[in-house]
Amino acid sequence: MVTVRRDQSAHLPDLIEIDRVSQIFATRDGEPNWALWQVSLSVADGEFVCLIGPSGCGKTTLLHLLAGFILPSEGEVRFRGEAVRKPGPDRGVVFQEYALFAWMTARQNVEFGLRMRGIAKTERRERARSALARMGLDRASDLYPHELSGGMRQRVAVARALVNEPKVLLMDEPFAAVDAITRATLQDDLRRLWQESGISIVFITHNIDEAAFLAQRVVVMSPHPGSVKSELRVALPYPRQRGSAEFGALYGEIGHALEG
Repeated sequence: MVTVRRDQSAHLPDLIEIDRVSQIFATRDGEPNWALWQVSLSVADGEFVCLIGPSGCGKTTLLHLLAGFILPSEGEVRFRGEAVRKPGPDRGVVFQEYALFAWMTARQNVEFGLRMRGIAKTERRERARSALARMGLDRASDLYPHELSGGMRQRVAVARALVNEPKVLLMDEPFAAVDAITRATLQDDLRRLWQESGISIVFITHNIDEAAFLAQRVVVMSPHPGSVKSELRVALPYPRQRGSAEFGALYGEIGHALEG
């Protein structure tokens, strides 16, 4: 059974457009360091895309450009047709490190962005409660980060991103810091959340298994400077069974693209 189709359109409107983007940083000796080179990529509304590649290929830099944390040296990043110039609540970001405020409860961490936007207390509490419930944390809202497991802390981080009702989640290796069993559970939770919500997800990983389990499309990036090496559109239906022959074939296809 063929599990991968190449260069096939998603038949959905583009939410994100990355148009010939290059990114340069200055080194200590003043020499240019090209983190990205001529990257062009689009993400459709409701699509789940995994970016995979070796360390130093510019995956995180690309995510920061999408989030609006930095501006491209060349080219343009567009969200809903408009150039991305700064961060916004329509683009939720989840980092590898949980980045939770240690002195705030889970609910207060989730409410933080709403409070900064001036949302009324009653509304932000209800929205935080709903976001935590979606992540299975109904009973953890009054706990502090040190009282939560690694998996629970990352769920709080996802809830904090979701509470703003973004159109896309930008996720930078969000499950890399947890154990293998927790990681598998979080992957399945995220898959269900994506299917239920219809949100777009751009997910960075260096883990082939994770990309094969989650993505509708896998974007393989080349080593430094980062560029798009190949794209694989995955036809394998959800939920995916890791022990199946089809999953093994998909795993091998992604591995071959990385090595090629």
